[in-house]
Amino acid sequence: MIKALVVDDSAYNRVTIARMLQSAPDIDVIGTAVNGEDAIKQVLKHQPDVITLDLEMPVMDGFAFLRWLMQNRPTAVIAVSSRSSDKSVFKALELGALDFIAKPGGRVSARLEEIQSDLLAKVQLVAEVRMENLRRRINGQNDGARAESKVPELAASAIELVAVGCSTGGPPALQRVFQALPLLPVPIIVAQHMPPTFTRLFADRVNRLTKYDVKEVSDGETLNGGSVYVAPGGMQTDVERDGERLRARVSAATPQDLYAPSVDRLFESASHSCGGRLVAVIMTGMGDDGSKAMRTVRERGGKTIAESADTAIIFGMPGEAIKTGAVDHILPLDEIPAAIERLCRG
Repeated sequence: MIKALVVDDSAYNRVTIARMLQSAPDIDVIGTAVNGEDAIKQVLKHQPDVITLDLEMPVMDGFAFLRWLMQNRPTAVIAVSSRSSDKSVFKALELGALDFIAKPGGRVSARLEEIQSDLLAKVQLVAEVRMENLRRRINGQNDGARAESKVPELAASAIELVAVGCSTGGPPALQRVFQALPLLPVPIIVAQHMPPTFTRLFADRVNRLTKYDVKEVSDGETLNGGSVYVAPGGMQTDVERDGERLRARVSAATPQDLYAPSVDRLFESASHSCGGRLVAVIMTGMGDDGSKAMRTVRERGGKTIAESADTAIIFGMPGEAIKTGAVDHILPLDEIPAAIERLCRG
């Protein structure tokens, strides 16, 4: 049974979120809290497995509570907030929130029940969360360390594209990789499972915090070296060859698509366009998106990297990729930038 704590200053939101959670037979709402201070008391009393957390609250907001929580009793947190700005959601993820859900219709809305399926899915993945990895990442995220890689160098200019896929836990991990990775002469394209709008906000944030030119990719855009292109949420992104250049093709997702953007689809198209001149990297996330395409990348001569269980917050995606036998290098997060650099620079 998953013990859940609901933290929100709105009585309507507390009751509604608690009711949605209680509808699942494997979730027990052990308490609610009206602000961060109340939440601390409830955490110490009930020791929940997961917390749904509003970010805007009086007395002590969600950010201050997250700082206390990760220092004193690291616990899986799903931010449920009406704020969709960069400074709220992505700040919460940096402070240790596992994932987020945007409240539809504002802070208090009758549309809140629209998030039920997404909320239950994210709360139920708690069993897969490696909290010790999350705690280490939070405590060491500003150490500036850049681990060396034992990955062998390739011939110069052998790589023309790096493709990266991740899901839960991905935004802070990606930010860390791009802050440590020197500017490369090849483009990087990212499929991060994230709703529409948030992929653009995420790209804007990483653009400000790293040396890379980071943007949400547009349909038909040429992929240039020294740039990072984030696949738009809710859409599908492919890579196609146009003579000597690579272009992104962005199209509408279909109701049958389990993930949008899909890591498998991005990797498959990139492998078709680049063959052996591709590096595919799969990092933290639930599910198995990307594992099928890793086989294709390897079969066509591309190089493959997966984040190890030592650092992945959710080992689902990298773990499934590793099971295929198609992963060349299994590395902790802080060794991935150096490995990418060695493969790309030669």
